[in-house]
Amino acid sequence: MFKRAEAWFTGRVQGVYFRDYARRHSIELGVRGWVMNQDDGSVQAVFEGEENDILEVIRRLREEHPIASVDGVDIRWEDYRGEFKEFQIRYLGR
Repeated sequence: MFKRAEAWFTGRVQGVYFRDYARRHSIELGVRGWVMNQDDGSVQAVFEGEENDILEVIRRLREEHPIASVDGVDIRWEDYRGEFKEFQIRYLGR
């Protein structure tokens, strides 16, 4: 089932190629959306795709990233909107 998830990752998630890792695994699994560093040191992401694929991207970010250390993930599930054509890295202030 297609879903949308907005997620906030906390811990050592900036300066460790976390966004690139999120992008690569999202593309590999057919998940669309975006990922962006936040001023408070967290990383925010919006994922759209099959629920199981979204969960797999989140799992990989939490458990398999070679440098990051994810302390927590807050996920808010929403109805699928079909808003995105790809997965991209976004930047604050742009």
